[in-house]
Order: sequence, then structure tokens, then C-alpha cells
Amino acid sequence: MEYRQLGRSDLSVSALCLGSMTWGEQNSEAEGFAQIDRARAAGINFLDTAEMYPVPPRGDTYGATERIIGNYFKARGNRAEWILASKVAAPGNGIDYIRGGQLKHNRAHISAAVDESLKRLQTDWIDLYQLHWPERSTNFFGQLGYRHQEQDFTPLQEILEALGEQIAAGKIRHIGLSNETPWGTMKFLQLADSLGLARAVSIQNPYNLLNRSFEVGLAEVAIREQCGLLAYSPLAFGMLSGKYANGARPANARITLFSRFSRYTNPQSLAACDRYVQLAREHGLDPAQMALAFVTRQPFVTSNIIGATSLEQLESNLGSTDLRLSAEVLEGIEAIHREQPNPAP
Repeated sequence: MEYRQLGRSDLSVSALCLGSMTWGEQNSEAEGFAQIDRARAAGINFLDTAEMYPVPPRGDTYGATERIIGNYFKARGNRAEWILASKVAAPGNGIDYIRGGQLKHNRAHISAAVDESLKRLQTDWIDLYQLHWPERSTNFFGQLGYRHQEQDFTPLQEILEALGEQIAAGKIRHIGLSNETPWGTMKFLQLADSLGLARAVSIQNPYNLLNRSFEVGLAEVAIREQCGLLAYSPLAFGMLSGKYANGARPANARITLFSRFSRYTNPQSLAACDRYVQLAREHGLDPAQMALAFVTRQPFVTSNIIGATSLEQLESNLGSTDLRLSAEVLEGIEAIHREQPNPAP
């Protein structure tokens, strides 16, 4: 397993990160434990979760994923072996059950969210604490273009100050962004540098063969500012594995179970996805492993967040670290991208 520096911190994280958002919904606690054990045996030391998980978010499952991870740490006694990341929720996403539904990134909400996550995770500290998505209205969660809205939101300086207080208290070690834009990322970094506040070490945004929009405005930021990408949805909800080809809907698969996961199923995405799967098979590659290897190799990626609902899927994902894409495969990928760029931003 390759390890990479997390921003300008003193932490080195595995090139693959274990995502957890299905635990407590599609996966039981026992299955979550088994996935964590297998990932650790493969050299993964990076585990990502969120207070909102599992997904789809519901009041009756809220916090279940963090509780599963907390129970794991208690059972195994190996908390110090892991670099643990979690996130604080923001307004929207149909969430009306967390802190009264009036979510903000202000001091009161961040302090409460950190304390609640620490209890569920049964730990004294979180290594990387991320803003799950911006409090302000901007283009994320599939919205490509920016449409301006005048609105009030917590000043970014206040957010950084609140997070800095949590660092000073020893409850979190570093901070990160998620679903953030180039403006938001640079503004957070500029404020941190000019005012001596906590500096983001990472940005967790979607990145996969069907959505390479990160390359347009954020890749340069990630490299020059040492605020690397933690890539989520690297398989586009499993679409790039080929298991949904020709309209197939495997039992218990995410898109089969939950209609809300439609981001990667528009006609343009389906057409591009078929071409990527075909390209992989023409070169004797597993489509999912090709898609994952493409993400992991990018110079702006710090870690590639893999998720699985079975040990079989996890084993395949882990195998992507041994795959080196040939020049012919890479050119084939670029040819498809030129003809069908970012069909599912």
C-alpha cells in the first residue's frame, strides 16, 4: 500500500481510504467490522465517516455508522492505528432531525457536532474533521453551473475560528473541506494563511470517469496549495463496475434499492459508462479496477475513498492498487472523455 502526506500535516494516509456510508443501512455492524479488518490487513490506515451516515439519510438511522465504528474501536482496541475522518452536516439534503434541523457551521453547531461524534465513535479525538458540504448555496451535488443567490451564511472566518477552538481543545487534529468550490477552497485557505487560523489539509469531492469536473478549477488548487483531493464516488455509485449494464438492476445494489441515487444514470452517463466498461474488457481489465486505478494515479489525489457492500467487492477494490494502466488504456480513456466529457457532474 502506498502512503501519501495529508496536506501540510504530519500524517501519512493510505492511497485508498475505506468509506463507511453503507454501514447501518446496507451493511450490518458485523459486516462493517469485517470490512475494517480486511482493509487494515491490506495496509489501509484511513477511515472516513460522517455524522449524517448512513445514506440515504434518515432520522431512524442517524449516527449508526459512527456508532458501528465506535463499537469496532472498543472491540479491537486499535483506535491509534487509524487515521479517522468524520464530517459535520450542513443545511439541506432533507435533514430536519439533526440539531433541530437548523443546521449551521457556527461555533454552537460545530461544538455540538464534534462532541456527539466523539461519543458515538468512542474516541477522544478525530484526526480529520470536514465540513460535509457548504452552508451557502453554491454548485455541488451535481449542479455544474453556479447560480448566485443572495443569502446569509456563517462567515468563513468564524467557521475557521470555531474549528480552531476544537483543535485547541484536542478534540480534532486537522480540518478538511468537502463538496467545496474553487472560490470556497481558496477563500478558506487565504483566511487561514493571513489570519493564522486552521488550514484545510484536504478536500473531499466527487471524482470518477463520469465526473472529472474537479480537474477544471480545483486540481491546480489541490496541488499548489497542498490541499489534496479525497475522491469520493470513484465508481459512480457502482456504475463503472459494469454491473448495471443494459439496464440490469442487481438485487440489493444501491441504485436498485434507492431511487434518489440517479446522478449517474442519465442517458449521456449510461452511454459513456458502456464505453469505459468496454474499453476495460478490450484490454483484459476489470472495469471497476480500471476506474479506481485511474482515480488513484492522479497527482492531485491524496486518497481514493472506496466503498463496498460485500467483502468480495472490497477485495476487488483493494486489487486496484496493483494495476498500472498502460499508455493505450489511458489514451482510450481520454478519447472517450473528449467525446463525452463529464456527463454526470
